[in-house]
Formats: sequence, structure tokens, C-alpha cells
Amino acid sequence: MSAVKQLQQRLAGIDVVVAEDTADLRLGITRLLAQLGATVRAAEDGRAALRLIEERVPHLVLTDLMMPHMSGSDLLMEVKARFPSVQVVIFTGFGTIQTAVTCLRAGAAHFLTKPFDNAEVVQITERLGRQVRAERTEPRAAGGREFIAADPAMRATLEILERSARTPVAVLLEGESGTGKELAARFIHEHSAARDKRFVAVNAAALPDTLLESELFGHKKGAFTGAERDRDGLFVEADGGTVFLDESASMSPAFQGRLLRVLQERQVRPLGCTADRAVDFRLVTASNKDLEALLPSGAFREDLFWRLAVVRVRLPALRERPLDIEPLARHFLREGARTCLAPETPVPEFSSAALDALRAHTWPGNVRELSNAVQRALVVCSGPEIHPHHLGLTSRAPSGVASGAADGADYNAAKQLAIENFQREYVERALEKSGGNITHAADHCGMTRAALQRIMSRLGIRGSES
Repeated sequence: MSAVKQLQQRLAGIDVVVAEDTADLRLGITRLLAQLGATVRAAEDGRAALRLIEERVPHLVLTDLMMPHMSGSDLLMEVKARFPSVQVVIFTGFGTIQTAVTCLRAGAAHFLTKPFDNAEVVQITERLGRQVRAERTEPRAAGGREFIAADPAMRATLEILERSARTPVAVLLEGESGTGKELAARFIHEHSAARDKRFVAVNAAALPDTLLESELFGHKKGAFTGAERDRDGLFVEADGGTVFLDESASMSPAFQGRLLRVLQERQVRPLGCTADRAVDFRLVTASNKDLEALLPSGAFREDLFWRLAVVRVRLPALRERPLDIEPLARHFLREGARTCLAPETPVPEFSSAALDALRAHTWPGNVRELSNAVQRALVVCSGPEIHPHHLGLTSRAPSGVASGAADGADYNAAKQLAIENFQREYVERALEKSGGNITHAADHCGMTRAALQRIMSRLGIRGSES
């Protein structure tokens, strides 16, 4: 089979929306992907692209960063708030790379610097498109999407989530950013009687009041600037399913009052309408702030809080569930290999030193930080083993010195710790460059093989016997 036919098979069924204000480039990308089997719809700006996405949710959005009416970054925010499963790739010029990096932090899957290579566009479309398609179509276990929970702290949390799921009550998920609150909300939905209904998610912090109200309540055409047609809100669209409202602490007091009325009356009034509509949904909210602590100041309404917090579930931080770190890292390694590596590329293993580094890290970014660290390692590692420096845990050496001082270690002990951290990273990099060959690594470091082996033995680093 020819390479083109293989590509056509792999791209067949992948739905792509292209947002690009330069007509020639828009047409070129559209033809390129369509000829290879993808379903492609094109728009001249972000606003038009959003209408296409609303009509039919694609697997992937390829968008220019700088466009009239709605920029690529604004389109990204809308897509990730309303259609979190859709992957977004940003096109950018050299002058806007910093903005593109900001977009990556906001949820973009990748960015391409203009002028880009057609092969790169095809490769990214295939990889991300297949990933989303697999996530949407692969059969799930009878229990739905499961947490990795080897640690007793997480197992206890799962028991509460399962008991909550069997009831129709409102659930408030609390915990630090990156602890998996949306995954917990999906877990509740998939273990509930409404598992066959819709699960819709919206981030309250990503939208101002008017757009958040429009998103949840709906609107009539002309209700505000940009309301070009009638739209049902997510409360109506859920239709007996689950609505997940993240970052609930960011809701303004005025919006909190309107949400309270919906929960009390089970009716919504779309923006620009004079009549109410009945709604049926189960609400799960989440916050990385203590909502109860906001009650005395009036920043959060007490009557709304008690409606949202019928059941309160706190998700433990990753540092509080240490037995889950290694299983999660191996899970992310398998998942990341599907999207970051070519199909024929061998998946590297964690070295013992890398596992030690994972266990020693404090994980301020929680599970999300761990996922990012493993993906980074897959990208930068070129050998059969992942070493600590591949993980990019930059706080490792400084935190070791700082913790030594905090624990009362004297200057010489703290200095020795810093030296060992430096030696470990330096030697691991040298071995990686030499493919694990100790003799070649020693030559590169300007020392004898015996001297390098003594350092390796003391630090527990392995290499080949060549």
C-alpha cells in the first residue's frame, strides 16, 4: 500500500475546523487535509469557526492566532470551556511565540510557527485527531472511567464519589488545582443513573458574566452584541444529564443570585426572553478555594453554598497520596506514548533514579504537573530510559538544598547534597549522549573510566559495559 493511501486510511473520519483569515493559506490547508481523507470545514475568523463548531463538534481545530472579530486565543478559551474534548492547534508568526506559549498553558495542544511544513500539519492532525476519536469511541468498562487509586487516601475518596453518584444530590468538589476535579465529576456522572445522558462542562473563570449566563441559560438572537441566532443554554442541552461548573468561586454575586433561582425553580430564562423554560439536570460544582471561608465576607452567597454543597468531597493533593505517584506516572507514560511517539518507536522506561525523583518531588501542580512532566520526558528522551533531567523537575536541586537547611543540616551537608544533584544530572546526560557507553561518556567528561564508574556506583547510576 502506498504512503498516501496509508495516510488516507489514518485520516479518514477525522473532523477538522480550520480558522485562518488569509484566504490562500486557508484554502491550502483545507485541500491538503481533505485530499488525505479528513473532513475539513474552513472559516475566515474565530467567530465563524465557533459557529461551525457549534453546528458539529469536530475532533480538532487548527486556528491562526491573529484574526479579526475573534482571535485564536479567544477561540481557544471558548472551545476549551464549552467543548473540552476538542484539541486546538495554534498557527503563529515569530513575533507572537510568547503568546502561543501562553495558549499552550491555557489548553492548546500544539502550536506551529509560520511558515510551517505541510508534513508537520498532516502529522499533528493525524496524531491529535486519532487521539480524540479514540477517546470518544473506545468502549469503557462497566464502571466507567476509573481513577488510579492505589493509595488509601484516594480509595476513600472514590468510595464517597461512588456513594454520591447513586443519588441525585448536588456535589461540591474541593481541592487544589490539578487534582482531577473534572475527572471526578465525570466519574460521578458515569456512575449515576444519568450515565446515558449528556455530560457538559463549563469553566466559570473563563467567561465574563454575560457570556457565562448565555452559555448556561441560553439567549435570543440580538440579546447582546454577537448574539446572531437563538441558542439553548447548557442547562437545557443537558436534558436530564450532568452539568459540571468548574471554578465556581469566580462567579460574581449577581450571577450567583441568578444561578440560585435556577436551582430553586428548576427553570431558566434565556437572555432576551420574557418566558421561562423548564430544565432537568444534575449540578456538580468545583472550586480550588474554600467556598465556606468566603461566606462571612459576602464574596459567596450562603444560600447558594448550601444548595451546591449537599455533599462536599475533597480531592487529596498528589503529595497526600504518594502511593499513586508511580502508577500514575506509568499510566501517563503509556497514554503519552500513543500521542507523542510514532507507532514503531519503542517506549522508554523510567530509570530507578527517575522514579526516585518522582517520589521526592512535592508536586505543587498535582496530577496535572505529573502528566506534563511525563509528556516532556517522552519528547526530550532519545534513549531507552527516562532519567531525572528528562522530567524537567527544576525545583529538585534547589528544594533539596532548601529542605536540608530547613531540617537543620549544616552548610557542608547542604553543599554535598547540591554537589550530588549536579553530579547525577551531569553523568546522566553524558551517558545519554554516549548511548550508555561508559568509556565514551568518560572521554566526553574528561575523566578516566574508573573515576566515572566510582561516581556512578556511589549515585546508583547504571550504564552499558562497553
